[in-house]
Amino acid sequence: MNFTAAGLSDVGLQREHNEDSFCILSEHRLFVVADGMGGHRAGDIASRMATAEIKSFFDATDVDDDAQWQTGEDSELTAEQYRLVSAVKLANQRIFQASIRNRSVQGMGTTIVGALFDRSDRKIHIAHVGDSRAYRIRSGAITQLTRDHSLLNDYLLVMPNLSDAQKERLPSNVITRALGMQDAVAVDVCLDSVEAGDTYVLCSDGLNGMVGDNRILDIVRTSRGDIEWAAKALVSEANQNGGEDNITVVLVQITE
Repeated sequence: MNFTAAGLSDVGLQREHNEDSFCILSEHRLFVVADGMGGHRAGDIASRMATAEIKSFFDATDVDDDAQWQTGEDSELTAEQYRLVSAVKLANQRIFQASIRNRSVQGMGTTIVGALFDRSDRKIHIAHVGDSRAYRIRSGAITQLTRDHSLLNDYLLVMPNLSDAQKERLPSNVITRALGMQDAVAVDVCLDSVEAGDTYVLCSDGLNGMVGDNRILDIVRTSRGDIEWAAKALVSEANQNGGEDNITVVLVQITE
């Protein structure tokens, strides 16, 4: 199996600068979206650090190596998953260390979502921290593969029967996990079996906050496989709906 990928990032209509970053590392079959935060341009520093550190880690490692980073490997993770999680955790440490060393960027952080395509096993591994999302579009349906690390979702985990009125009293945009906040971070991982024709959508909340899931599905289906067009159309739709935040999207289409 193979893939095609495209990405686009836009400042939106109400922000002065873009704190999002993304990378498409075709040689590693790795795709990453990061949504920075912290103000005074610290957010864009954090998101760029995250993508750069993950790229550097993958450039320097291989799952077949008997390397030091593989020691203490979590038996519940595959080698590919462990490599992806290790890269995200290293990025977290680098951002946290930079934050405590430099007062001008103190408190900076970033969300992250990354997808690693394992061509031989026909799987895609997804790791995320925060509220940047991964979706799968297959056979005319869209499925959210990640769970936002938000205050609302954390409440729903322990109190799933919250009424609509109770939910409305909780802020929906407060995240409870991000890279750079502490020296260690928990990274959520999921595994998805791929099929030819699948399209995976990675995005910052500037997209899904402005464009509903069904509309994302409609735009990708309308693109008829032209994912560069789809990326531009998704960003345009978010801006047409208000563009309240930076908007970043990466699309990965699985092909035979």
